[in-house]
Amino acid sequence: MTTVQDAVGLAAADSGLAVISTVRADQTVQASLVNVGLLAHPVTGEQVLGFTTYGKVKLANLRARPHLAVTFRNGWQWATAEGTAELVGPDDAQPWLTDPDALRLLLRDVFIAAGGTHDDWDEYDRVMAAERRAVVLIAPTRVYSNG
Repeated sequence: MTTVQDAVGLAAADSGLAVISTVRADQTVQASLVNVGLLAHPVTGEQVLGFTTYGKVKLANLRARPHLAVTFRNGWQWATAEGTAELVGPDDAQPWLTDPDALRLLLRDVFIAAGGTHDDWDEYDRVMAAERRAVVLIAPTRVYSNG
C-alpha cells in the first residue's frame, strides 16, 4: 500500500514537483505543475499536502469544486493522492487563522516543506503578499501508485 509519505518521497529530489489536477466549471480537467510539500496541519497536526498558488484559474476551480488530485513522479514511477482542498489566504479566510502574521508564516512553512529555500525572507513575504498568494492544504483521502 502506498502512503502519502511514499508519494511525496518520489519528488523529493525535484523540490516536490507534482501535477495538480482540478475540475473546471465545464467538468474538464485543468492540470498544472507546482511544488508540493508534506507538513503538519496548523490546527489538527495531521499530515497534509500543501502548495501555494495565486491567480484566477486554480483558485476559482478549487473554491467551486475543492476535490483535486496531486500526482508525484520519479521516472516512470508515480503516485497520486486525492483529497479536498482547504484554502487559506487573503481572499480565503479561515476561522482558525486569526493572527495577522500567521498567513505569512504558513506560506513560508509550505514553501520550506516543498524543499524551498530563500536568501531574503522579507522579499519572499513581500512577493507573496503582493501576489495575494493562498495556501492549499489537502488531507489525502486516497493514495495509489503504479508500484
